[in-house]
Amino acid sequence: MIKIYTTQTCPYCVMAKDYFKQKGVQYEEFDVSSDEKAREEMINKSNQMGVPVLDIDGVIIVGFNRSEIDKVLGAAK
Repeated sequence: MIKIYTTQTCPYCVMAKDYFKQKGVQYEEFDVSSDEKAREEMINKSNQMGVPVLDIDGVIIVGFNRSEIDKVLGAAK
């Protein structure tokens, strides 16, 4: 399962979501600007306040990093 923690104003969040769509990968999005529970969960997982934070099967990636995403998605298959 993939979770992506985002905000409405984050251009890198849009890039990450578009990248997942291009790859045909489903994800669940949480807007941490309006969802306090998701914000706390994101901070606990990443120790970060910045977005996007990606949780790919328990592997945490902070920011939009294509090579890390590809590496983790490749390992998840």
